[in-house]
Amino acid sequence: MDSLVLEKLNSIERMLMEQNMLKKEVLTFNEAAVYLEVSHSHLYKMTSTGLVPSYKPNGKKLYFNRKELDLWLLSNKQFTKEEIEQQAADFLFKKGRGRS
Repeated sequence: MDSLVLEKLNSIERMLMEQNMLKKEVLTFNEAAVYLEVSHSHLYKMTSTGLVPSYKPNGKKLYFNRKELDLWLLSNKQFTKEEIEQQAADFLFKKGRGRS
């Protein structure tokens, strides 16, 4: 088979697997590593230190709730300069109103 065709087929297979993963609520360890775009060793370190939410129903295999992973990914928001300035303005406004 032509290498270009094989490359395209592999690309299509990866995209289909990723689309399938987005439909699943519970991910396996391998799927979670792909979903989070981290190596297996890095994901294992994060689970063993309790940084990422995971489940071990039989005490062996690790599973992950995709929605919990999404929330975890969106934690620790880095505010934009505009958001920080707005928070400061809101704080000063509230502080000034409290003195009246």
